[in-house]
Amino acid sequence: MRTFTLSVAALLIIAMQSNAAERPNVLLICVDDLKPALGCYGDPIAKSPNIDKLASRGLLFERATCNQAVCSPSRNSLLVGLRPQTLGIYDLATNFRKSAPDAVTLPQTFKANGYTTEAMGKLFHVGQGNYDDAASWSVPHFTPKAATYLLKENQPLPAVKNPKDPSDFPRGAAIENADTDDGKYADGVVADEEIRRLKEKKADQPFFMAVGFIRPHLPFVAPKKYWDLYQRDQFKLAAVRVPPVGAPAYAPQFGGELRRYKEMPAKGDLADDTQRTLIHGYYAAMSYMDAQLGRVIDALDAAGLAKNTIIVLWGDHGWHLGDHGMWCKHTNYEQATRIPIILIAPGVSKAGTKTASQIETVDIYPTLCELAGLTPPKNLDGKSFVSVLKDPTTATRDHAIHVYPRGERMGRAIRDARYRLVEWKKPGAAPESAEIELYDYKNDPEETKNLAKDLPDEVARLRKILAAHPEAKPQIVAVKSTEAKPKVDRAELFARKDTNKDGKLSREEFLANQPDPDEAPKRFEKFDIDKDGFLTKDEFVTMGVK
Repeated sequence: MRTFTLSVAALLIIAMQSNAAERPNVLLICVDDLKPALGCYGDPIAKSPNIDKLASRGLLFERATCNQAVCSPSRNSLLVGLRPQTLGIYDLATNFRKSAPDAVTLPQTFKANGYTTEAMGKLFHVGQGNYDDAASWSVPHFTPKAATYLLKENQPLPAVKNPKDPSDFPRGAAIENADTDDGKYADGVVADEEIRRLKEKKADQPFFMAVGFIRPHLPFVAPKKYWDLYQRDQFKLAAVRVPPVGAPAYAPQFGGELRRYKEMPAKGDLADDTQRTLIHGYYAAMSYMDAQLGRVIDALDAAGLAKNTIIVLWGDHGWHLGDHGMWCKHTNYEQATRIPIILIAPGVSKAGTKTASQIETVDIYPTLCELAGLTPPKNLDGKSFVSVLKDPTTATRDHAIHVYPRGERMGRAIRDARYRLVEWKKPGAAPESAEIELYDYKNDPEETKNLAKDLPDEVARLRKILAAHPEAKPQIVAVKSTEAKPKVDRAELFARKDTNKDGKLSREEFLANQPDPDEAPKRFEKFDIDKDGFLTKDEFVTMGVK
């Protein structure tokens, strides 16, 4: 009897190991501010050989749309599976659990089903008061230790306008062209860590690994060799540099994020040479990121894991490069909302294929669950597009929906194969109070004119589709906790950060392991009272207060 019991137990263990080995791994690659300015999307200038190679292995989505063209809400859409208008979160600062405390994230679903879930680099938005979601990961999130700038002349200016307002802290240069190695910047460090972990993976333990690359997000920093891939005169400036005729005055934006960088004008048009330099910088930063992505995929292949790994490449939103006179994201227009998505599902997707099927960011969550044989939460906003992976000529949607707020107004947008309609009104206000934008991408792909008054039938058709969607929630206002925060012993923290024990903190020591690498340099400038480039113990403990 005992022999029989042991045999059954052994068989169960073998069966469990076999089942684990058959479950597909997931490698989710998230790229900040990546628009489809890539070779595989038809850009003749872009040097993106590794992303192009990735596209040759799977399915490229030509009509993918983000749910909001800004970092945190877009990443919530991916990792929580809920649109911004469902959560009522459109800003950077509000954590998604303020709206949905019991939400089960994409990595949590995999974690609950026996997967090891890991994150490196930028996944959830961290900064502006927002924070990572520890419950999503099996091991602590990896934050790269790397300075934003390597050249002293590009560092932020020491003065601040209003220390109480982080947005007023000066930033450094918008670009950096340094003759240095890939590993000196954050994306190189992230790639190194991912490669190290892939080498340690075992076939009998399925994993969900999320890798977040920060470039080509501002500032456009990249080693010189990636700048040298391009000639400045290759880059043509935008043909249309004014907002669409007839668009509401509040619908466009004019690069507020960019203008906070050193030597950028606070208002007005950018000089042609400045525009060309910025475009050059964007492409150089993209090519630098592409090289790091290539190293990761090569490591996956070398480890023999690719044959059982679903790979997703996702850009969180697009980016304006001077079109309509606009820079950065933060709009409902095509350059801000169209994103690259490439998906490789071994045994399901066909290599080197493209599809015109429309998808939204929220559709990735249920798709990955179906591919892995997992049951997703019932309340997700997305639709699985596994059927499209099997047959790229099919479709799961006939339109995408996305949003962007302007003050109290919410711009809800419907994008179908030909048109985009944007309805601007306060959430909950009567439909007749709305202002409307309509663009025809067949006859006017550059959005030169708002056609809402010229095409009333199309407006009526698209507004009927929009009316079938739930009304957008207003931005939630988080209730401040009355629970006292634990007091930090800053003297002890100083001692831990002072790794070389010289009694002061260099910029690198201060920035190491900061949870908000985009904001931390501003604190360094504030704390450094004597502006000598180091923090004494007193400066650190008093946080720059004289």
